[in-house]
Amino acid sequence: MQGPLSDVVVLDLSRALAGPHGAQMLADLGAHVIKVEHPSGDESRGWGPPFVGPDHDISTYFLAANRNKRSITVDMKSDEGRDLIERLVRQSDVLIENFRTGVLDRLGLSTERLHELNPRLVVLSITGFGHDGPEGGRPGYDQIAQGEAGLMSLTGPSPDEPYRVGASIADLLAGIHGAYGVVAALYERERTGRGKVVRTSLLASVVGVHSYHGTAWTVGGRVPRAGGNHHASIAPYGAFHCADGMIQIAVANEGQWRKVAHLLDIDPDIPKYATNRERFAHREELISDMEKALAVHDRAHWLAALGGLGVPAGAIRSIDEVYAWDQVRSQGLLVTVDHPVLGPIELPGPPLRFDDVVPANHIAPPALGQDNDAVLDWLSERER
Repeated sequence: MQGPLSDVVVLDLSRALAGPHGAQMLADLGAHVIKVEHPSGDESRGWGPPFVGPDHDISTYFLAANRNKRSITVDMKSDEGRDLIERLVRQSDVLIENFRTGVLDRLGLSTERLHELNPRLVVLSITGFGHDGPEGGRPGYDQIAQGEAGLMSLTGPSPDEPYRVGASIADLLAGIHGAYGVVAALYERERTGRGKVVRTSLLASVVGVHSYHGTAWTVGGRVPRAGGNHHASIAPYGAFHCADGMIQIAVANEGQWRKVAHLLDIDPDIPKYATNRERFAHREELISDMEKALAVHDRAHWLAALGGLGVPAGAIRSIDEVYAWDQVRSQGLLVTVDHPVLGPIELPGPPLRFDDVVPANHIAPPALGQDNDAVLDWLSERER
């Protein structure tokens, strides 16, 4: 892999989604990522449906978070396995783990031991709720963290029906935050010569993106609640019914409001709609007035009209429609890889692009242990 991290070796001890997603982000940037799996494999290899392949035993879940990696199998509880991990640690720049607090210590791989083996090692540790504090070390999965971190209370049709976000957003955010923490620690290492321990959690990653919902409470004293498909502070901003379905309209300023109001034959200057504060106070009435006007035409008509006025608006696409969309393909958000069993397959691609850099040729997510011999040969060569 080519990229800004092409001289970085990452030892990925993580499994499931948060850690593997962070490691995949580093791999997309060119890092050489060695995925260490128990001989039975990362548990996400068994998560489905859907499963694909001749024997229907390849998890599409696993395929989502493990491109551009090499897989080796190691029993870390054995003396031989721990010895191999220590050898790999000495030759790595980054170690990623998402074990429960204390597991690595019990395996003889405390952070002190890791830095004794390699003082330049950057360690990324991802936990459910943090490694310390009154509930430090508590196990956590994505949906549990979504609920505990307040995200479900903001999601759904009403405060009485909290919903989980459709994607495993706590896991994914933890991986994203962890990856940017690793890059910062690698940059600092150039100055200090020593690696740091970077810590994040599913809890921290969700609380860290509360944004204006957080300040609504911490500064404004108001507890935000689920409001369905409409914005918590801006009106009109949300999903609206028209003749053949729903579209989304986002009015972020008064100029846009006047354009929308005139298009829908609504007086923009009447007191109840004259400012965002007033529109939000009368939001249900405003939605009703807008949907009465929108009911006259179909989605295509309104999207064209709103687009012509420069008002942000959009369709609500299904996943298959997203990946068929020319704009998605133009942004490199689909990549083709040659899988050893499935042949050429398309995967969701990396969200970053660099000017004047030829797109990478990505590597398919590995079969379990497929790189055992290659990694051992590489390790022996490095140790000479």
